[in-house]
Amino acid sequence: MMTILAEDLWFPEGPVAFADGSVGVVEVLRGTITRVAPDGTRSIIARPGGGPNGMAVGPDGALYVCNNGGLAFDLRDGKPVPTGTAPDYVCGRIERIEPASGAVTVLYERCGDIVLSSPNDIVFDAAGGFYFTDLGKGMPGGRTPGGVFYARIDGSHITPIAYPAPTMPNGCGLSPDGRTLYVSETQTARLVAFDIVGPGEVARVPGGTAYGGRVVHTLPAPAKFDSHAVDASGNICVATLETGHISVIAPTGELIRQVAFPDRWVTNICFGGNDLKTAFITLSQSGRLVAMPWRGPGLRLKFEL
Repeated sequence: MMTILAEDLWFPEGPVAFADGSVGVVEVLRGTITRVAPDGTRSIIARPGGGPNGMAVGPDGALYVCNNGGLAFDLRDGKPVPTGTAPDYVCGRIERIEPASGAVTVLYERCGDIVLSSPNDIVFDAAGGFYFTDLGKGMPGGRTPGGVFYARIDGSHITPIAYPAPTMPNGCGLSPDGRTLYVSETQTARLVAFDIVGPGEVARVPGGTAYGGRVVHTLPAPAKFDSHAVDASGNICVATLETGHISVIAPTGELIRQVAFPDRWVTNICFGGNDLKTAFITLSQSGRLVAMPWRGPGLRLKFEL
């Protein structure tokens, strides 16, 4: 049974389950980090502006946010709908946010000569570094390429894992043993895997994707993949746009099941609760954060509040 925890959010994404039972979400089109208490009460953690997207807790207890730099939007039937790039867009960025004060620090806006276009999703490894995806950005002269990157929390190191990646890398997550990085592509509805050989280092697969990953599963059109979370069994739970599902995919590539929601833009999922058997899902078109019991426990992330 689905429970609605919050409504009228401005394109919610990036859910993070906190130890006190509340859930943090980004509101992409409001430019805020918002906390939703178990009783539905909302409070603002921070106002980074731009377009905060993916979010994760780091080893220092801070929130690390992928900011896409901002999206333009229209109101349709009272709901905000993305329509393109914000007029004041300059570039994307990775931000550190102090939960207690809401202080925002920009860590990265570029990787060497690569300007970050639209950072999207983020996951920490056991070493305390993080992988993140860049979706690329639709611009008047054409779309900028996306990519997959690895960085440290002190702002001292960032490196490309896979670049350029024209297929809109969106979600990213790690297998339970930390040896596989999963990336979900929006444009192709492909789930792609990279074998990790060290922190920030992956093996290239001959005959795989153009940027070196191996394809785990692909859904037919009109499906498009957004972000995902990994469960304790190693299955990848992918938010699926257009069809309005969470698609549960085994590491072997089998589509195990699809869980339907009343929204075409199912964008993200995380797990929480004492047993990690509660799934929190963002339904972005309708502006809702919902919760439901999950069939098995989610994977406990490396650092959680």
